[in-house]
Amino acid sequence: MSLTGFEKRYIHLPVSTEEDFLIRKILMTHDPDGRQLDAQQLLRAVKNIIHRASPVSEADCHQENVAVWDADAIGLHDSLGYTIFKISHEVLSRCFEGGDIHTKTMSLFDMLGKFRWDAKVVLVVAAFFTNYGVWQLQVQLQSRNPLAALVALLRQVPSDLSGFRAQFKAFTLLVKTVMELTEVIIEFESLPLQQELLEYKVISAVKSKIYLGSYWIFRSSLACFSLIADLRTRKQDQVNSNSIAIAAWTMRNLVYKLSALCCDLREQVKLCHQQIDSRLYEKLPNLFNQIHVDNQEKLKMLIASGDNFPLMDCLSKEKHSLSELKNKVVILLISKPELLPIEKIFLLVHQTYDHPHQEKIGGSYVVLWVPLSSSHGWSHADKISFQFLSGSLPFWSLKQPGLLNSAVVNFIIQEWNFKEEAMMVVLDTNGMITNSNAMDMIWIWGAKAFPFSISREKELWEVEKWTLQLMIDGIDPLLTNWIEEGKNFCIFGSGNADWIRNFSSKIKEVSNTELQLEVIYVGWRSPTEKLQSILRIIEQENLCTYLTFTKIRFFWLRLESMKSLTSRQENNDDDMSKEILGLLEVDDSDDGWVLIGTGSLPGLIKLQGQKVTEFFDLFPVWAENLGTMGIVGAIKSALEPTLSTGPCDHAEILAFNEGLLKGPVFCAVCKRLKEKYVLYKCDATE
Repeated sequence: MSLTGFEKRYIHLPVSTEEDFLIRKILMTHDPDGRQLDAQQLLRAVKNIIHRASPVSEADCHQENVAVWDADAIGLHDSLGYTIFKISHEVLSRCFEGGDIHTKTMSLFDMLGKFRWDAKVVLVVAAFFTNYGVWQLQVQLQSRNPLAALVALLRQVPSDLSGFRAQFKAFTLLVKTVMELTEVIIEFESLPLQQELLEYKVISAVKSKIYLGSYWIFRSSLACFSLIADLRTRKQDQVNSNSIAIAAWTMRNLVYKLSALCCDLREQVKLCHQQIDSRLYEKLPNLFNQIHVDNQEKLKMLIASGDNFPLMDCLSKEKHSLSELKNKVVILLISKPELLPIEKIFLLVHQTYDHPHQEKIGGSYVVLWVPLSSSHGWSHADKISFQFLSGSLPFWSLKQPGLLNSAVVNFIIQEWNFKEEAMMVVLDTNGMITNSNAMDMIWIWGAKAFPFSISREKELWEVEKWTLQLMIDGIDPLLTNWIEEGKNFCIFGSGNADWIRNFSSKIKEVSNTELQLEVIYVGWRSPTEKLQSILRIIEQENLCTYLTFTKIRFFWLRLESMKSLTSRQENNDDDMSKEILGLLEVDDSDDGWVLIGTGSLPGLIKLQGQKVTEFFDLFPVWAENLGTMGIVGAIKSALEPTLSTGPCDHAEILAFNEGLLKGPVFCAVCKRLKEKYVLYKCDATE
């Protein structure tokens, strides 16, 4: 028998001798084989049957929305559908046979021995209400549907139930109590981390009530089956007040028994919740400071789900277990249910799953979305947001984020400083936190930043120079190709349509010479209707190449991330920081700005106001030096004349990185072209 640890150790519990003997007999039938069933989903389906089996007006029927549930999500494949039918058929057939109800009850335990306790009770309840629902359909439709009337006649469904009011009153009360007890049993069985966080004596007390509760749910369901069977065989003139009173009394006695069990069990489950919450919150901070061989224990505590498949692929809706994250870098995308503004969502998807580098490392990491409600409970708006986004994102997600343990939510808010803004916490393959928020580095480098650690962030930033490649790499395939080809670039922005027309006209004149210059409009930082209007003008008048509205948002979001990242770096490039801040400060004013550079070569020149006019006026001057100085050096030499004609011995020692020192370098003191030397230095200390 495949019993749990507690069931194997079961000796004596605080119950009567008779109940102790009954529990032992029940446990002898219990031999679970690990089959999965979403008991909560199936219970919701049963509740829908109960609700719709109640007599309602035609108007109410038309106004109600049909509750749809997913048979695959429940685990209701053919074998389980057959199990429900088998239980229903078995019980109904025995209702017409002799024998005591205890023996019939125990036969149900034998039949369901392979299932978990929550699955056992919900399957029996589902079997009864499936049968009851069919019976109610015939009762409600036989007066107005000829087919229903014929079927009701053959199945001996009475048309007048007025003589059974006392029984049905007791029946309704019993059904309500059975459902309440079933819910509590399912609630406990779905509690996460029972073996890890609950005391043995607490589990013992709850489990004993669950065994007895399962027995009385089975027995009560048999009583309900018997009532339906009696109604099929007994004519109205055969109704006996004494027999009805006895049947009603039997059901009320069952109600009393189940109510007492339910009340006691509910209090015990409440204490279990409290114990798990307090111990989990105490355990989590220490756990994430410990080194483990893999990420499984930490993820198990963090997700804290009683579901063996608590995760899902948002696009395919395929369910996943935590074990499938083993040996992977896990990026926990923690946010509100609405996640991010739509353009940021597009960029996040682009930088993680649509990034060109993704093909090289595909499968090495998983983005796991963990949405947290901004209130104490999930509102209807929260649920709608989650349902919409979880059907559109290529990420994994918690299958039921609303059930995330409150201790985990508090831990994320207090220990990981979640402040409403989305954050990406990175866990390596051992479950260690390698980056408390990788959002900025993913905005900037995308999948190239794998494994997304702080050390990787520093490594990437240390080799970055102020280049066009850093600014626009990955945003647009065409621009990426131009960068790789080493083309000269001019990116510019302005909110003045006339300025844009004038600039585009002049830049085309310059480009019609031997100079090859690609010109791209990138707007400004704030997305407005005015920006969309400018884009329409550029398109209609064919003024220049431009980024789409969404890609313009990508461009400026990446710059904002660069600003945030530079503020955290110890070895910060002040010149680069100033350039980034300068661009972020521009608005949609009349004065346009221009940034010119070449492919991936370091060094850009920014022009604004009068400098743009000088740029065009001095074209004949700087065009002569293009071959020797490159476009940036040539423009700088024309617009920023040397400060001195005398000697200058200013020197800079730059770390050599292949491909970053190809272009000319100008002296920061006299503005003249520097000569390049190679320095070999020995750092030996012994």
